[in-house]
Amino acid sequence: MSDLPFLARVRRHLPEMHPAERRLGDLVCGFPGELASYSASELAALAGVSNATVTRFVRRLGYDSYEDARRDARDEASSGSRLYLQQKGQDDHAGPDRFLETDIRNLRDTLGDIPHADADALSQAILDARKVWCVGFRASNSLAKYLQWQLIQAVDDAVPVPGGGQTMGEHVARMRPADVVVLFGLRRRISGFSNLLEAISRTGATIALVTDEGVPVNPDVRWHFRCATRSSGPLFSHVAVMALINLIANRTIELAAESGRERLQHIEGYNDLLREL
Repeated sequence: MSDLPFLARVRRHLPEMHPAERRLGDLVCGFPGELASYSASELAALAGVSNATVTRFVRRLGYDSYEDARRDARDEASSGSRLYLQQKGQDDHAGPDRFLETDIRNLRDTLGDIPHADADALSQAILDARKVWCVGFRASNSLAKYLQWQLIQAVDDAVPVPGGGQTMGEHVARMRPADVVVLFGLRRRISGFSNLLEAISRTGATIALVTDEGVPVNPDVRWHFRCATRSSGPLFSHVAVMALINLIANRTIELAAESGRERLQHIEGYNDLLREL
């Protein structure tokens, strides 16, 4: 029981709770950020229950105190659930202008913090690599595939992993020190993400880690790009991640110089021949 995350505990015990506790549980399930942000008295007032109900509630969940429960809620919030970013009474219908403002801020906060030298160094490493691995799960999987699609216009061997039905062990076993691994770890990350990062590190491959802004800077990888993912809606924004991919892919092609232009011309020649576009 103690291994369950905070929200899982609430959902498991909700059917057996007394009415007042259930009212509090319903609030927490819908807006878990309330518990992560508020004191016990503030949460009790928000749910319309007594302080004693809050105490009984957290003990039913297996916590010794409200502070222990709130600590778990904060830890879970850092893992990425958008539920924790919603507040009771918050406007659920943000207009396009608010999304525009948020995404512009994300772009500035992300690209503005990336030194030109780091972007160029990664791009050059990609050009020099034996193989480029673009790795990601869940939402990160689509972003990894998009990066690989862009990079094949400049390099011979870039692969997105994992594919359907594949395990990462099959791929990590083939990684070499001459390789570059671009590892996407955007929330919500898979439970074994830390183990995967450690396993890739052991191969000696050069790692570029791409995460959301909630992940502390990792000093053990060659590059760590932290992308702002705040949003005006219930889903995380990946606009800044796409901008990072755009920067890296374009710099890779530009640094490839004449060979890069020749490769693009070669690709376009086959596009014309095959009449695919």
